[in-house]
Amino acid sequence: MTNNSTLGPPRETRASAPASIGNVGVGYDVLGLAFDAARDRVRAVRNQQPGVRLGKVSGLAQTLPAAVGDNCALAAASAVLNAANAKIGVTLDIEKGIPMSAGMGGSAASAVAAAGAVNALLEAPFSVVELLPFALEGEAVSADPPPWDNVMASLHGGLVIAAQLEPPLVKRLPAPAGLTCIVFHPDRKTETQSARDLLAPSVSQHIAVEHARNIAGFVAGCTTNDRDLIRAGLHDIFIEPQRLPLLPELADVQRAAIAAGALGCSFSGSGPSVFAWAAESDSCHVIAAMQEAFDNQGCVAHLYQAPLESDGLRVEVDL
Repeated sequence: MTNNSTLGPPRETRASAPASIGNVGVGYDVLGLAFDAARDRVRAVRNQQPGVRLGKVSGLAQTLPAAVGDNCALAAASAVLNAANAKIGVTLDIEKGIPMSAGMGGSAASAVAAAGAVNALLEAPFSVVELLPFALEGEAVSADPPPWDNVMASLHGGLVIAAQLEPPLVKRLPAPAGLTCIVFHPDRKTETQSARDLLAPSVSQHIAVEHARNIAGFVAGCTTNDRDLIRAGLHDIFIEPQRLPLLPELADVQRAAIAAGALGCSFSGSGPSVFAWAAESDSCHVIAAMQEAFDNQGCVAHLYQAPLESDGLRVEVDL
């Protein structure tokens, strides 16, 4: 982001934020992965009438709610202005590049991009780290309380862990080398709140212990670039079994991906999208196997692919 403070705050800014893989399979509400195969983009224009308003909507959506309380981007933008006690007005143009209700973090990306674009209009902008609570306020429109996984990944980029919520302790983890992330998005929709409502309030001690073993092994494998640990840990016995009714095809797709060499395969966020991690050298085989599994089930699914090291929020300023 560039800005010359001697010229005063800009009249117009643009920002974008990537899709994301919430949970990364094993890390429910703890891990998130930025996924730069698709982005939402927001243009913020300063005007004299206080408040936040919706302008043009384009891309994969042609209409979005115009009320601040019903729109993730508007809610995040409003939170930034309120926190800064800014008396300016802002109009947001939103370009949706991420499918909605797909489990790819579209609401989080819109919230992050809007917060970033409006923040750049301020005379004293907040830091990127300080934008997290404002983006979370936007994400709360989609699910309340808002899950952190998609928001923090879309904001910071890469593989991110929420080690602590109060006070926030969010850190970017090393992404293992030589791996790629593959996502198939079926032609279905899953609302985040509906998927969360499926979950039981408690689990057995056995599942809790095995889940802890998996997430510990997975994170250790990522930080040490140990694919055996990643493969052993990238297996969700906690959330995924409860959400299988959302995508009956998942079991066949998983088997196909693993047989073709994937290190792991699971729901992306709350689904219905499915992600897999694979070595770059195996990616073509994994993609073909997953595509065939979806085809055999008569399920149309669209392919996305991106490296594990993806950028987060990007902001541009027009002076």
